[in-house]
Amino acid sequence: MLRRWIGSLIIACIYVLRVYLIQGFYVVSYGLGIYMLNLLIGFLSPQVDPEIQELYDGATLPTRGSDEFRPFVRRLPEFKFWYPLLPPFLSCFNFMIL
Repeated sequence: MLRRWIGSLIIACIYVLRVYLIQGFYVVSYGLGIYMLNLLIGFLSPQVDPEIQELYDGATLPTRGSDEFRPFVRRLPEFKFWYPLLPPFLSCFNFMIL
């Protein structure tokens, strides 16, 4: 897991360096930033909003030993957050080459 995040960070740094050196492609970078922000929000959001669930179900606690209390389950798992980040970076590199 650490290797893939380090590799992604290196690709992102190369992209930022190319944008800085070329002095362009700000619209493409803006779109990439919005896409990354959308993924980040999904990664940091809970799968079920406790306030909305409380309105429908009422406040409940585990009643049996087999019931598991899970305080936070992500809506978007770590791998599904990381994997969609690579194709947009690679396509943005293609925009720069053309």
